[in-house]
Amino acid sequence: MVLPSYLAILFFLLSVSLTASASIQESFVQCLNFNSEKSFPFHTSIYTPNTPSFTTILESSAQNLRYLEPSAPKPAFIFSPLTDSHVQASVICSKKLGIHLRVRSGGHDYEGLSYVSEIETPFIVVDLAKLRTINVDIKGNTAWIQAGATIGEVYYRIYEKSSVHGYPAGLCASLGVGGHITGGAYGSLMRKYGLGADNVLDARIVDANGRILDRAAMGEDLFWAIRGSGGGSFGVLLWWKIKLVPVPPTVTVFTVTKTLEQGATKLLHRWQEVAPFIDDNLFIRVIIQPAGNKTHRTITTTYNALFLGEARALLQVAKTSFPELGLTRKDLLETSWIKSVLYIAGYPNNTPPEVLLKGKSTFKNYFKAKSDFVREPIPEPGLEGLWLRLLAEDSPLMIWNPYGGRMSQFSESDIPFPHRNGTLYKIQYLTLWQDADINAAKHIDWIRKVYNYMTPYVSKFPREAYVNYRDLDLGVNTKNSTNYIQASSWGHRYFKDNFDRLVKIKTKVDPENVFRHEQSIPPLPL
Repeated sequence: MVLPSYLAILFFLLSVSLTASASIQESFVQCLNFNSEKSFPFHTSIYTPNTPSFTTILESSAQNLRYLEPSAPKPAFIFSPLTDSHVQASVICSKKLGIHLRVRSGGHDYEGLSYVSEIETPFIVVDLAKLRTINVDIKGNTAWIQAGATIGEVYYRIYEKSSVHGYPAGLCASLGVGGHITGGAYGSLMRKYGLGADNVLDARIVDANGRILDRAAMGEDLFWAIRGSGGGSFGVLLWWKIKLVPVPPTVTVFTVTKTLEQGATKLLHRWQEVAPFIDDNLFIRVIIQPAGNKTHRTITTTYNALFLGEARALLQVAKTSFPELGLTRKDLLETSWIKSVLYIAGYPNNTPPEVLLKGKSTFKNYFKAKSDFVREPIPEPGLEGLWLRLLAEDSPLMIWNPYGGRMSQFSESDIPFPHRNGTLYKIQYLTLWQDADINAAKHIDWIRKVYNYMTPYVSKFPREAYVNYRDLDLGVNTKNSTNYIQASSWGHRYFKDNFDRLVKIKTKVDPENVFRHEQSIPPLPL
């Protein structure tokens, strides 16, 4: 019995070494078959640039059109696994054959790192889009969710079972839960319940040795690392076990817009002093952008909010804590939590919740993004200088998300996401354009200058950034020379002191740096 097994392994290794003329794809399929318990026609799940559907699949969930341009590197092929064991085999085979691996769950990576490699070729993409099972256990207040599901699908499956349960994760329904929760996952419930990653009870991953591990098997260090360090450093996330949270039968939402002419600057200054400290049930974000025409442009500040309670109670909170907003009953819409998800995501009021099952993003643009965390209110002159810069750009957008509440009760080291007590709010900067490379440099230069302008007003030592808003301007790893010093340039911004612990865990669980990308956690030299 031993001899045939030995000969089979020897034959396989020999066949791989002798396939100089065979394609990467053929070698990969041979390896998948060898490392799979059951036979499967893997060639039907592999898409090469010669496959008619290759471009459709590559572009299916990618958001940033900058990384779909013909000049952007393309994978040698895309593998779309149907089972956990297929993912496991893909990790084993990419490692065995020396093929660089990228993994995509939802395609929202701002710098395209889940489906583009600027530093290594050839590379392949393992697309988890067909792994989207969701098992909700209302009695246990938990759900097991597969990495390829979108957060909108998760919300809908919870709603199917209960109108008084929710989960505190993202505002954009098409986010893939694999990468989304790995980076933290914030949303309109964050001030009440924290992040999505704060509400994870267990997980299953494929590690660098091709093993499928749950929390007990991976150990607490690795379980800590995968909740907030961003995707692509420690393994392939297969499943999360999440903790559901209670939501009331009736919630209240509103959207109130103020222009500069309506006192937007003073009101926003006041919002900085109020929003992080107001009732934990109230989340008021601000969306800031220019509006108008060629003869007159102004800045609009749109207060977009969710309150976990009825309108009457919200009016009392607003009257007591934020009277400057001038909220009235006609501004308020009472609804259910699931419909508040649609409202905050920008869907029309009569949209049925089933739209969440579509799982595809309608947001596809050329864009560049950055992030900041603010610990002291920006003075009015600082805001006025910001307005001048926003008015000079074609399609800029800023979103300010309030912190405080439950977010301040977690320690900076509870999970790798460190932006906790003392943070007033997070800023997301975006500039969007439509015409490929024609004016890309102009828009990217603009956002870099705005980012520089904001330096005196934001966090310092380090200047913090959100890992789920990847920004390669902060620094990148390079092929075969990933090192701690190089990675510290962005690692401490994303994770503060947690970066050092992440590097130690990486060195222990993936010393060969199997899982790597432009901003992955580096192992220390062996």
